[in-house]
Amino acid sequence: MVGSAPGTERADALCVTCVGLFDVDGAAVSLVLGGASSGTFGSSSESSRRMDEYQFTFGEGPCLDAVTSGTSVLAPDLDAPQEQRWPVLRGALLEDGIRGVFAVPIMITSVCVGALDLFRSRPGPLDGVALAGALLAAELASMPLLDLMNEARDLADREDAPVCSTDHLEDPPVEADRVEVYQATGMLISALGVDADEALVRLRAHAMATDQTASQVARSIIDRRLMLDRDDRGTTGDGGRSRR
Repeated sequence: MVGSAPGTERADALCVTCVGLFDVDGAAVSLVLGGASSGTFGSSSESSRRMDEYQFTFGEGPCLDAVTSGTSVLAPDLDAPQEQRWPVLRGALLEDGIRGVFAVPIMITSVCVGALDLFRSRPGPLDGVALAGALLAAELASMPLLDLMNEARDLADREDAPVCSTDHLEDPPVEADRVEVYQATGMLISALGVDADEALVRLRAHAMATDQTASQVARSIIDRRLMLDRDDRGTTGDGGRSRR
């Protein structure tokens, strides 16, 4: 992390290192603000980023529970009969070959702002050493998040800073990872005559019905390859039914 550039590169480096040290197959740093997933800040791979994004798409998952409780959430075997948490997310992760998922809260001062998510393709608990390491890694994850917050604060202090564009930033503000979803939601509000909450529900429902992430559906709407209507039942204008 010391040898990496501040921000996303540092967060990605931490996630890659977690995979090498803790005998897991993927890792991601998930931001959770106001009780909702606000983006994937760092990841060990694109597949890990996609798996973390499912939690935003489905509105459930260990990272959200870890932030709410302020404690680690461990699911060593998603396919176990007694595992009944996150039914929609669990099905998506199992389909992607993930059997275990672990989330450790990330604290900045006394505020929980996200979680370090670890994914494993086989069932089994994190052993004592790996769990202790994950707790330390979650502490280190606060460093790149502070980088981002400091950059966003500096940007806000600039009188000439653009209000909407984030292209000038190496690491965009916290919620920029969801800008496409918000843009698509706005288009649905106008097209369907619904409020913001219903528009987002419809977008997420379409994502689940067509086996996509919310961001994939949003991009299709923004590109005008897809527009939902009041009678939408999960068909997609670009023919996409794959997460991959």
